[in-house]
Amino acid sequence: MDAEHLPDSILIVDFGSQVTQLIARRVREAGVYSEIVPFSSAREAFDRLNPKGIILSGGPASVNDDDPPLAPDEFYEAGIPILGICYGQQVMAKQLGGSVLSHDMGEFGRAFVDVDTDCTLFDGMWKPGERHQVWMSHGDKVTELAPGFSTVATSDGAPFAITADEDRRFYGIQFHPEVVHTPDGAKLLANFVRHVCGLAGDWTMAEFRKTKLEEIRAQVGDGKVICGLSGGVDSAVAAVLIHEAVGDQLTCVYVDHGLMRLNETEQVVSLFRDHYNIPLVAVDAEKTFLDGLAGVTDPEKKRKFIGGAFIDLFEAEAKKVGGADFLAQGTLYPDVIESVSFTGGPSVTIKSHHNVGGLPERMNMELVEPLRELFKDEVRDLGRELGLPEGFVGRHPFPGPGLAIRIPGEVTKERCDILRKADAIYLEEIRNAGLYDAIWQAFAVLLPVKTVGVMGDGRTYDSVCGLRAVTSTDGMTADVYPFDASFLTRVATRIVNEVQGINRVVYDYTSKPPGTIEWE
Repeated sequence: MDAEHLPDSILIVDFGSQVTQLIARRVREAGVYSEIVPFSSAREAFDRLNPKGIILSGGPASVNDDDPPLAPDEFYEAGIPILGICYGQQVMAKQLGGSVLSHDMGEFGRAFVDVDTDCTLFDGMWKPGERHQVWMSHGDKVTELAPGFSTVATSDGAPFAITADEDRRFYGIQFHPEVVHTPDGAKLLANFVRHVCGLAGDWTMAEFRKTKLEEIRAQVGDGKVICGLSGGVDSAVAAVLIHEAVGDQLTCVYVDHGLMRLNETEQVVSLFRDHYNIPLVAVDAEKTFLDGLAGVTDPEKKRKFIGGAFIDLFEAEAKKVGGADFLAQGTLYPDVIESVSFTGGPSVTIKSHHNVGGLPERMNMELVEPLRELFKDEVRDLGRELGLPEGFVGRHPFPGPGLAIRIPGEVTKERCDILRKADAIYLEEIRNAGLYDAIWQAFAVLLPVKTVGVMGDGRTYDSVCGLRAVTSTDGMTADVYPFDASFLTRVATRIVNEVQGINRVVYDYTSKPPGTIEWE
């Protein structure tokens, strides 16, 4: 966000923990805006954000290494509250004059802390003499407190499980409050940002919408914006928000590659063109994509062809619109975080939006990314705030290459049509059972395998349909959704009876890892 539009915020300094994103989520759930920055650029972020509090994350390093990652010394002199978590506690102890012991036995997994004394950090929650479950994951531990600190809670493996310097409002906790395995962790973090830091907890999607509209208008001025719609939630929310800001200065381009789900193109076109009255160019490119995919079976070659063809078509349509100065993208906060490693350099894989990656440089356009501060669930909340229909806002993620990566082997129109019907039946039954919102992603796959079947008195030799359904919070890991047998039997019966070309249905029980969510 622009500095002038920034709400009161918490700065989260990332030392490389695998769960730093969860800290930001918990803080935002408490109604307070937060940003994650690598420790190497924490000073610049501090000057830009002017935060009301700082959280130091966990991390894999040891403060006793030769050149350990540290927090800027100025943070400790800024007069604002600081919370150190795990490595954050250790780095604060070390920098302020305490000691840390390396590579001791450590604690990993569930543990219990015994509360010794009252502390503002858990005021109104935990009381002296109580014992509470937490989640530990550390080898190093604080062994000598920095001047001004006292111990307020202990655990079997960490004599300084929670430490506090109430005068300076500095707090250190050895466990991880951001993970769900610490049952009161979210409350602890909310207590820190609202009670200790004194923030009102009034950062809402309505507030975000208001400030973001001003920001878009300031960036775009009287320029033209072009936005590629994928049919997904992110690009849709970005488009509706930008349209509210600059009206007909926005043109959306929707390229139908013939690989969408049943009736999806009609839904997208009617929502944007009819309901929102947003200028929309809809391109029917099914023949272009299916001709290009003929004979292609390698998954990476499929993806590369679809991505390249999309960019070519999008660029051609943008030229027809003419004079666009800005390209809108539905980039989200996890993409932003993952594109920079905690050391401040580029990470191994830099994510680019699957639809318009590479286009800004090629078309000499400036990016408008109105969602880049938001997590996925926050984008859905913003979509509701903007009045997008719930059925659209709550949709499961759908891959950019569409059904092409749900058809292992060659992609043809006939196979796409078969899969569309099977997928629609599966999702209809999931909705009828009231399970859609409990599942992260559910879809059908058309396998390149034919099996013998008996239908009526005849022998069939048709395709196998695989069903997939997983639960997840971020798509990085996923568990199989445990349908009961009667549900799967009902779906299989309907698909075999109603979809010509399928005579057998199987359910994929593989979690991620080792499997991926998509089949290709």
